[in-house]
Amino acid sequence: MFRLPALSASVADARGRIRARLREWGAGAELRDDASLVVTELFTNAVRHTDSEKITCVLHDCGSVVRVEVTDQGRGTGVPAPGVAGADEEGGRGLLLVSVLSLAWGSDPAEDGAGRVVWAELAAHRAPH
Repeated sequence: MFRLPALSASVADARGRIRARLREWGAGAELRDDASLVVTELFTNAVRHTDSEKITCVLHDCGSVVRVEVTDQGRGTGVPAPGVAGADEEGGRGLLLVSVLSLAWGSDPAEDGAGRVVWAELAAHRAPH
């Protein structure tokens, strides 16, 4: 688990930490790439769509599944849902991408009642030995 300031500049740090932890766990390149992209999208959404000061990331090794959780401080509006972006729009595809890369994803209220946990579960491909 790690907690970072809710700043765009923290996204690269979160991505690097996820990649490093997955490498320690022996995860294959595909999982490291997919999880990096998923945490980038979830962390970016927490920065853009909530009024959080800090964002918490947790990575769980559940055997055949790796679960990424991003928790904000709950001052956002609405439940995360994939957007519909036009062909010329730069953003709006993040959660669609998360849904394609993940076995499942969703959101739940944070345990402390303040905030939201947005999570994604990815198939745990292991690097060959």
